[in-house]
Amino acid sequence: MSNAIQQIVDVYVRLNNRRGLEDLMMHRQRLAVDLKARTGFDFSLPISQIDEEIAVIEAGLASLRRAHGP
Repeated sequence: MSNAIQQIVDVYVRLNNRRGLEDLMMHRQRLAVDLKARTGFDFSLPISQIDEEIAVIEAGLASLRRAHGP
């Protein structure tokens, strides 16, 4: 999954689509919050994957900031 999200982020960065990356980030953050609030099952693996995806998206946003300013 990380490879897929990396490719998506790379396209957003190449297209200078900060809004798309921010929307993707908000979606992943909502998923993480939802999964962390659930009980009765071990959600540690999907939470870990989502956290990795968030890190990739953050790196993409940082790349855009460096290239184009805030």
